[in-house]
Amino acid sequence: MEINIGINQADRKEIADGLSRLLADSYTVYLKTHNFHWNVTGPMFNTLHTMFEGQYTELAMAVDEIAERIRALGEPAPGSYAQFAELTVISEETGTPKAEEMIRQLVEGQEAIARTARSVFPAAEKAGDEPTADLLTQRIQLHEKNAWMLRSMLA
Repeated sequence: MEINIGINQADRKEIADGLSRLLADSYTVYLKTHNFHWNVTGPMFNTLHTMFEGQYTELAMAVDEIAERIRALGEPAPGSYAQFAELTVISEETGTPKAEEMIRQLVEGQEAIARTARSVFPAAEKAGDEPTADLLTQRIQLHEKNAWMLRSMLA
């Protein structure tokens, strides 16, 4: 059945492609944050363990919301490690860095997600896609705050 939500197919595809990159970045940071939650050690253990849990829990909900928006636009949502690896700008971590390096990597990841979300705005605005613009605004605000909170631990 044709989709008739007031956004043409080409614009829906362009927006969904941007959201797919956002989904891949978000999932990669989710996985990295969960890894760091499990493996953090040192004098900031309790603080970081708790902070990382809050952040990966929020990201788990966010990836579902992003994927559902892609589906509402009529496009398939990427859902495999291979697809995410192809779409993301964030490097995965296969080792167990020290706590300070974990924080630094997560700051970079949070900032990258904010930049990716911001890059989708022009297509959403051009198409009058207010739900996507709202989603992007919320993601940017949250990731900029998370980056600030993490960055403050490095000062």
